[in-house]
Formats: sequence, structure tokens, C-alpha cells
Amino acid sequence: MKVVHVSFGLDVGGQEKLLVEFARHGDRARFDLRFISLGSRGRLAEDIEALGCPVTDLGAPSGLRPGLIVKIAWLFRRWRPAVIHTHDHRSLFYAVPSARLTRVPRVVHTCHGRDVRATSRQVATARQLSRLVDRYVCVSQEVKAQCRELGITGPRVCTILNGIDLDRFPYNGPCPHGPVVTVARLSPEKDVANLVRATAIAARQVDDLRVEVAGGGSCLDDLKSLAAELGVAERVNFLGEVRDVPALLGRARMFVLPSLSEGIPLTVLEAMARGLPVVATRVGGLPEVVDHGVTGLLIPPADPAALAGAILEIWTDPDRCAQMGHAGRQCVEERFDVRRMLGQYEALYREEPGGDRYLEGGRKPASTTPAPAESSTTLE
Repeated sequence: MKVVHVSFGLDVGGQEKLLVEFARHGDRARFDLRFISLGSRGRLAEDIEALGCPVTDLGAPSGLRPGLIVKIAWLFRRWRPAVIHTHDHRSLFYAVPSARLTRVPRVVHTCHGRDVRATSRQVATARQLSRLVDRYVCVSQEVKAQCRELGITGPRVCTILNGIDLDRFPYNGPCPHGPVVTVARLSPEKDVANLVRATAIAARQVDDLRVEVAGGGSCLDDLKSLAAELGVAERVNFLGEVRDVPALLGRARMFVLPSLSEGIPLTVLEAMARGLPVVATRVGGLPEVVDHGVTGLLIPPADPAALAGAILEIWTDPDRCAQMGHAGRQCVEERFDVRRMLGQYEALYREEPGGDRYLEGGRKPASTTPAPAESSTTLE
């Protein structure tokens, strides 16, 4: 069965990393996978092609490009896919009409989160195009509620939680002398500036507080200037793009995500898989991932004092830090394994009998987490 995934680009980001997992863990005996990037190839195209899946980049810049519909339709007519799977609003706008023009049998769309930059006209267009989709997948219950508010409802709408490769993120536990770590695209909605401000507050109480920020983006220069202005330039280290995220998480004490909006962020799942407690904002799908007081702490968005308080609460309590990390690993094993996620998507592609029931659960992977240690110092 030929399946074509369509996204706007393949630069480093949560949604794009998920496409690599489709290529890595998809059932290749049943599915022939191809990928289309509407924009440039991006760094992750090489990763996908190394896994044996061809990538076609169309090089389209941002903005309205009606000609893309014809170009994509031409590709679909050549390839004759059984399934088109789109992954963001832009691919929904262009690839879904192309699929219907060329009579592709099945169209699946995944909504990865709220597009905070979408105009009212774009939202209305997405609502209309959703009617042309056979299955409209939301990555969290909160995203599904957002879709309901926009008028995207009905039996075709379902929820499949994001998943990660647990083998690539083995349990390690918090490093007692490690830094606070975040991995995020440095764009306004991630609000890493909130973390820089919180660092300046928390640093007044602990001398050894250090923060490492992995990721690039448009806000990098402004964030560096803010850190210098607040006197924490030596405490906040901007690492740029990091290829070996498991190693970065392996030397961290905790993970922080201060976003203004989120779906189900893979970075949080990866941190929990490594056994780190998580401090995150109570937005989007994050409350569905982080169990407040058990696997981490949830705080209001855009509140540096609250974020500083939560960081200090975990930083100063090594035993609780280790307990939260262990509970986080168990949570990811039970609910966010990538193989379960892919099994649910592949059930949609095939529409097996009982597929709806499979979406609600799926096979539970066996636990691979060691028992928690008596104190965090033994987890190093």
C-alpha cells in the first residue's frame, strides 16, 4: 500500500521529527512510504532517505501558492498512492484538494496543535477542507476540543497520542549535578524568554543553577541580549541545534518547557523517557502528559516567578526529583510508545474492523524501567 506523507518542511521540530519515526518504524512489509516537503528539504530529509524512503521537495516559499495544487496532483497521478497523510494546515490546504482531484482512495490529516498565526480566513478554509478528509487525527484531547470549537466534528475526528522510540531514550534518571535543560525551537510561542527571566529570579537563591537551551530560531539573538541584560549570560548557555538529544538529556537534572501553546511535545516525552522531572506550562496538551506533583510541575504561562518557584522546588529536593523522573518514565512506557502510535495510524490506513477500538488503547509495551533508587546520587 503506497502512503504519501505531506508536510510544509522537514526542518528540525517536533512534527518533523515525528515523520522520521514514521519512516523508521512503519511496517515496511505492508506500506511503501514517500514524503513530500512543500518547502525546502530541511535537515531531516537526509534522515528519512537514509531509512529508505524517498523525499520530494517542491521548494515553495511561504504565502498563497495555488499552483502547488496542480503540481502535487501531477505527482499523485504518477505515483497512484492509496493513502495521503497530511501533517499541518498548509499541507491540508494544498494536498487534500490534489488528492480529491486525482481520486486518491484515502486521506488522513493530523492536527498537531493550534496554529497561533492562522488568520480567521485560514481557519475557515481548514474547517471546509476537513470535510474532504476521511480521518482527522488530533494529537491530544485538548487539540480535539480546539477542533470542536472550530466546527471540526463528527465520527471522522479521532485522537492518537504522539509517541517516541523508547529504545533511543533509555531510562537514566536525573543527574544530581546537571543543569536545567530545554529543547525547543526558539520562536515566540515557545517563550524561552520566560525561562531566562525565571533563571534570573531563581539564581538569587541557588548559586549553582545552570540552564542549557538547545535549539535555533528567530529569537536567539534577542534571548542572548535578554540574558546579558538580566545578568545571567554565564548561567544560560545557548547550544544551538543539538543532534544528540538523548545525551543532552542524560546529563540534565530536570527539563523545562515554558511554551505559550503546545500539542503533545515530543521533547517532553523524550525527557520523561530519560527519567527527568518536567516543569511545564499548563497549556495545550501538556496537562495530558505531565501529571502535576507526580511526574513534574505545571505552572501558568508567561509567569517567571511561578516558573522560578517550580524549578527551585525540584532543584532543592533530590529525592523528589528522582521519584518524579521514575514516574515519568513509567507514564511514557504505558501511553506514549511510538510503536503503539504507528499501529493506530496504520489501522486507519487499512481501516481494519475494530480500528476505532484500537485507537482507544492498543498493545501496552512491557516496562523496561528499573526500580527507583534510594537516593538520586546513585542514579548518576
